[in-house]
Amino acid sequence: MPSDFHEVRFPLDVALRGGGGPVRRTEIVTLASGREHRNSRWADSRRRYDAGLGIRTLDALHAVLIFFEERRGRLYGFRYRDRVDHRSGPPSRAVAPTDQPLGLGDGTARVFALAKTYGAGPLPWRRTIAKPVVGSVRIAVDGIEVAGGQATCDAATGLVTFVPGATPPPGAAITAGFEFDVPVRFDTDELSIDLAAFTAGEVPRIPLVEIVP
Repeated sequence: MPSDFHEVRFPLDVALRGGGGPVRRTEIVTLASGREHRNSRWADSRRRYDAGLGIRTLDALHAVLIFFEERRGRLYGFRYRDRVDHRSGPPSRAVAPTDQPLGLGDGTARVFALAKTYGAGPLPWRRTIAKPVVGSVRIAVDGIEVAGGQATCDAATGLVTFVPGATPPPGAAITAGFEFDVPVRFDTDELSIDLAAFTAGEVPRIPLVEIVP
């Protein structure tokens, strides 16, 4: 991802008014008896957005046009803020260092990947978080927040690294709280803009699709 990804965020004022969400791919076979066999083709969901829903002014449209050209259409990925799902906890609650489990210490491992778990029932889903927001990550070991110099987080990969002297002991629960962006790309190489329709209230369609890390 690094060579074809720009660590820049899509215009925030547009993203916060956009629309979209997770997509899954499920195959369903209906038998002669009427019973179904269902199979998930994807292990993880993939998010799709329509940024055009967030464009309300010509200036906003111009900003998206510039952003599109600099990304060369579908060529380069970028960060996108999902207003509904951009924190380790609910959007209305402040980030806490105990929000999400990352793993257990074994006395030697110093690198842990950020992740967010959805659901606490029979089949929770664990999502890899590869694009945390700089300065937002808080880490705890066995419920106690670690000092800033004991662990760092790479904002381009989501990997948390403890310094040698702060290696988590065996059995210690590693948790984290964070804000994050979604890595996406434009899902089109063409922006078709009808200004007559735009001034009449019709917004252009600007599809974005998640880049699965």
